[in-house]
Amino acid sequence: MKALLCGLLVLIAGFAHAQDFPLRPVRFVVPYAPGAINDAVARMLAQRLTETWPHPVIVDNRGGGGTIIGTEIVARSPPDGHTMLLTSVAHAITPALHKKLPYDVMRDFAYVTRVGFGPFLLAVHPGLAVDSVKGLIAAAKAKPGQISYGSSGIGGGAHLATEVFKSMAGIDLVHVPYKGGGPAIADLLAGQIQLTFATPIALGGHIKAGRLRALAVSSPTRARALPDLPTMAEACCPGYDASPGWGIAVPAATPKPVIERIHASVAGILRQPEVIERFAAQSVEITGGTPAQATAHMRSELVRWAKAVKDSGAKID
Repeated sequence: MKALLCGLLVLIAGFAHAQDFPLRPVRFVVPYAPGAINDAVARMLAQRLTETWPHPVIVDNRGGGGTIIGTEIVARSPPDGHTMLLTSVAHAITPALHKKLPYDVMRDFAYVTRVGFGPFLLAVHPGLAVDSVKGLIAAAKAKPGQISYGSSGIGGGAHLATEVFKSMAGIDLVHVPYKGGGPAIADLLAGQIQLTFATPIALGGHIKAGRLRALAVSSPTRARALPDLPTMAEACCPGYDASPGWGIAVPAATPKPVIERIHASVAGILRQPEVIERFAAQSVEITGGTPAQATAHMRSELVRWAKAVKDSGAKID
């Protein structure tokens, strides 16, 4: 009886807290440096939530450690909803790359909602003289181990997207890892490497200027902002899907009424036509979904990317 009473008191307190939430500014941790698509997604949401809630939502960029630093901050924060995490594809990849993490992806977080997903672009240097994915595969088979690709780092989304492509296409490419996508793109522009997977934001200007050539998108469907580009599944590899996605998580013990309050606010924002169009301009397709759906999706992502890491042979420690 005492345990039941305590449980009811906690539940009542949670509902009361949710009615007034947030009680102070909300910290929205982005485990990346400022700039690029992860930051853009978080800032669009933060702006709208600030307009919706009585206190502002402040984006806090905490890059480093392959997203581990920022993610740990949220895992160790008070579970009251005032610290949120922007999850990305790295959130599902890191458990497969690291033998020890300072948090457990499923135990230490509650998943509020999915936000959306966006493709990587497969881009090549014009000097490679291919204009399709099939042409790239033919060139790679003609010169096994002589065509190199760059990535933002070992075990990152771009690295694994290329490794999945290599495996499905049966080709041999040389991996050149960089400390971030920017240096990889710089070397691609200089012709030091021949191809990379990167986001439309990072590659768009170079492709428009003709400095790079886009061959396909990594998502299962074509990007609305890039309707003429085929998917990798259409171009060469049926079933291919290596699209990064984003979501919102909070510390695991956050009261369910608070989680529902955050979810309801974000869901309302994701339905706004202007928000849909702003995301589409960044080649981000909105998914949304309930906390239960977000949790189930994270479990499936852990399985999917663990296989990709195993197949690639990627190792950090």
